[in-house]
Amino acid sequence: MDKPALLKNIEFARPLDLAGLVSYQPGQVVSRTLAQNPFLSLTVFAFAEGEGISAHSVLADALVQVVDGQAEVTIGGQTVTVAAGQVVAMPEGVPHALQARQPFKMLLTVIKRPQEIQL
Repeated sequence: MDKPALLKNIEFARPLDLAGLVSYQPGQVVSRTLAQNPFLSLTVFAFAEGEGISAHSVLADALVQVVDGQAEVTIGGQTVTVAAGQVVAMPEGVPHALQARQPFKMLLTVIKRPQEIQL
């Protein structure tokens, strides 16, 4: 019996440019979800300059992997600048926000604790 793929919106068995999976659009945030289940979320984002995500918190740890550009990430009131090739981790329950200071692409990985999952 075949099992459904855990990844979606991406070709299998073919090298792909991560930054090429989403395109910049003026005045917009563009996203492509690669995986979404009760334990894990993988989403590639492209932010036009000046776009962002307002402060929020989630019951999960998150990792931003910067693919292109530069952004300011505020975590628990502390702001850090991240650029292509860098990562920044955001702990669960701590408010965080993001602002693109130039066109910016990232891979966001969100990992939930098994006991937090409602099946």
